[in-house]
Amino acid sequence: MRACEDWLGQHFRTSNVIKSIVERTQVPERTLKRRFKSATGTTLIDYLHNLRVEHAKRLLESTENSIEDIIADTGYEDPAFFRRLFKRRTGLTPSEYRRMFQPVVNAGKLLKN
Repeated sequence: MRACEDWLGQHFRTSNVIKSIVERTQVPERTLKRRFKSATGTTLIDYLHNLRVEHAKRLLESTENSIEDIIADTGYEDPAFFRRLFKRRTGLTPSEYRRMFQPVVNAGKLLKN
């Protein structure tokens, strides 16, 4: 399962990532999901969502990319789903989360000048 975690860590932004990892491991999807949960204590999809949300948080903190671009870069095709998921996991909308870090980003820019 460690190899699955590592692979997901590198490929979490691709579409159909669950299907890809099932094909890569050549383990039936149901069995893979059961083994992953047993080994990690979290479901495969929850692990994937966590990787994607953490990536989005880093981009929101450190870039000025549009939220739509960040959603696409993170691997989600449905912006509304991503926004609901992000709010459920962080307690903030992506815009609210970004505003929290604007003073930090702006201070970094001032220090560079």
